Order: sequence, then structure tokens, then C-alpha cells
Amino acid sequence: MRTISSTALRRLAIAAQGYSSRSRSGTKAEVEETIRALSCVQLDSITAVERSHRIALGSRVGAYPRETVSRLLGQGRIFEYWAHEACLIPVEEWPLFRSVMRNHHPWRGDVIGEHPQLAEEVRAVVRERGPIASRDFDGKGGGGMWNWKPAKVMLEALWNNGELAIAGRVSGFQRLYDLAERVIPRAVLEAPEPDGATRLEELTIRAVRARGALTEAGIVEHWRLRGGAARIRPQVDALVRQGLLERLHVDDAGADVLVPGGTELDPARPTAAVLLSPFDNLLWDRPFARRVLGFDHVIEVYKRAHERQYGYYVLPFLWRDRIVGRADLKSERGDGMLVVRAFHLERGVRRSGALDEAFERALDRLRHTIGLERVQR
Repeated sequence: MRTISSTALRRLAIAAQGYSSRSRSGTKAEVEETIRALSCVQLDSITAVERSHRIALGSRVGAYPRETVSRLLGQGRIFEYWAHEACLIPVEEWPLFRSVMRNHHPWRGDVIGEHPQLAEEVRAVVRERGPIASRDFDGKGGGGMWNWKPAKVMLEALWNNGELAIAGRVSGFQRLYDLAERVIPRAVLEAPEPDGATRLEELTIRAVRARGALTEAGIVEHWRLRGGAARIRPQVDALVRQGLLERLHVDDAGADVLVPGGTELDPARPTAAVLLSPFDNLLWDRPFARRVLGFDHVIEVYKRAHERQYGYYVLPFLWRDRIVGRADLKSERGDGMLVVRAFHLERGVRRSGALDEAFERALDRLRHTIGLERVQR
């Protein structure tokens, strides 16, 4: 096997993310293609700065119209489903998730089997009135039909098993549910479902291509696959034999990594200065981030205020090929301001004029993506 230096490995992982090195505006086509290149983009409900997927996509394509993702969902260009977590996924990958869709609701169990009458009633309403939001079932006036809890759980269960798809998002980022056959292209719905081994091969190669370099454990974490690295090892070995992937030693003596076949092992140093969503793809595998980036990723939104070291919603600051700091930020939308509450440099990083200038550029790009007028330091 060839050996890659830890520096080159770090640069490969960062370069694969496709961060933009300048302020720009992105199109709908670029947003779709970025989701495809990343294999999936995580969704999260926290809005202290901006929703995670908008930060993640904005760091790559620049500022883009807020309705873009909703339109891509409604047009069947992407779909929403469980991948790393709830994610945006390219629509052609739907068949890879069909086997998962046969499972019960991940938290509620066999909701459809336990409440078949409610399932039929919800199906009928969606068929007649879809796309429809869960709030239309809340029973609080305005034509609401049932108590919120069972109806919303049933919507989620029917979405989880692939009968329904997300046809867009409305105010508050609330899902719009519709019949999958009215959202997902027929050719995709009718595409053959891969067998288990083929599915794991496809997921493996997509993860490695999307991330540039991953350990086997990192592939499992990318998709949150059950069974650990042992489950995918036969598929990994087959892909290596075919030359689609290459296994590399690393000069840090850590676990071997997998890269796409034919990868150049002396990549250029990345140039971007970008504030990352705490849920950015680069940071999904925390042990790998610690090993390759020297970055101990901590998400403190779930801690009590006095327990936080860096702040509530903290964005890692990537400059060139290092994460050099953590910015505790907040959007004051009524005032049109992106507020910098604190900025913590990483251990061993020295403040400089060049670093400060790069941070200002990153703040301005993020402000533009969110749609705010100015930054307050």
C-alpha cells in the first residue's frame, strides 16, 4: 500500500468538501449539485444563527435564495430522509433507502399496524388535499381534523415507510407531506432495489467520494450503519480490488484510510476562510476530526449555560487547512445583525492581521448567506 502524510490527508479531506474561497451567489442548480457531491446534507432545527443546512450549503455555493431547497424537494430533485441524521439526499439515491423504509417508525414502533384506521384516514386526506402540513391536523380551528399527536406521528410513520415524501417546507420550516408518487419521479420509484451487498457497496463509495478520505469506521458513521466496520469490510475489499477505492497507510500510524482510486496524494493547500455549521459533513466523524484536523469538536447547545466552555451555538472557523478558532454567534434578525459574542482561538494558534482579515471575510460571507445587513463585533 502507498502511504499518505497526515498533512496531505488533512488537505484531501478539506478539499473534498468544496468550500468556496470567495463570496458569491449560488443558483438552484449549484445547490442541487452540491447536495449530490456531498451525498447528503444534515438538517437541524436550531435557528440561533441560521439553519444548519443553509450554513453548510452557503459555505460552498454562497448566498442562495431561501426557497431553493423547498423547491428542489417539491420538484423531486432531492428528497428528505434518514442518512447521517435527517438529511437532504439526491433523488436518484431513493432506491438505496427503500430497504430502510420497510422498517417501523424509529421511535414509535409499528404505528401503522397498531392504528390502521387512522393510517387510512391520513392517507385519504393527503391524497385529497396534499401537499399538506402537520398543522392541518392539529384540531385547533381552521379546518383541523384530529388531535395533533396521533395524526402527526402517523404522518411521520407514513413518511418513514416511503408512502409519503416531503414536498417542500413552509413558514417555520414545517414539512409538507404528499404521496411519494406525486413527488418522486416515476423512473426513480420504479428503479430496482439493490440487494444488501450492492447497497453497502454503493453507500461505501459514495461516502468516500464525498469525504475525500475515510476510515471504515468513518464510512459507517457517515450513514449511521448498524453492524460496525465489520459489516462493510467485504464491500470495501471488493471495491479496492476493482480499483474504485484505494487503501492507504498514514504516516501517523493510525488506522488505514480509504480514498477514491487514482487519488493524487500531494494535494494543494486549501485557501478557503469559512465558518462551518456545527453539523457540517467535515465534522461528522469526531475521532477522525481529532486525528486529522487536530480539532476536538464540541457541541454545547444541549448543555446548561454555566457548563459551556465556548458558547451556545459555536461555528468552527476553518482557515486554509486548519480549524483555527470557534465563533459564538447569534443572528439578531430584527436588527439585521450577525452578533459575534465571542471568538476563541485554538490552542497554539497566534492572532495575526492575516487571520483577523480572513475571519472578517468569513463573517461577511455568513452574514450575506443569512440575509443580514451587518456584523457586530
